[in-house]
Amino acid sequence: MVENKKYNIEVRVWIEGAEGAFLGIGKIWLLENIRKTGSITNAAKEMKMAYRQAWQLVEEMNQRAESPLVEKLLGGKGGGGARLTEAGERAIITFYELEKRIKDFAEKETQNLKF
Repeated sequence: MVENKKYNIEVRVWIEGAEGAFLGIGKIWLLENIRKTGSITNAAKEMKMAYRQAWQLVEEMNQRAESPLVEKLLGGKGGGGARLTEAGERAIITFYELEKRIKDFAEKETQNLKF
């Protein structure tokens, strides 16, 4: 008797530019934590990531995007901070929408798998 096997297609999504990986789930989480905390430093702490690494990722995203995703605020009496630009907010929404469409497609294709 042949047993019907069930398979899943697993998908990991990231967006590449000419310079390589531009935006994946890790950078999206960083953007979300910057939005939540108002700071690259605090976002890095939330993610248990070195500040330097978070800062470099923000710089990389800002340089590779058509317009900056994160605006760095200069320090002062209350200290500096960071906030997402409109492009940064749009990047999060677009990434999750794209990821959902791709995963939905993969889920439908799973039904056709027969080996």
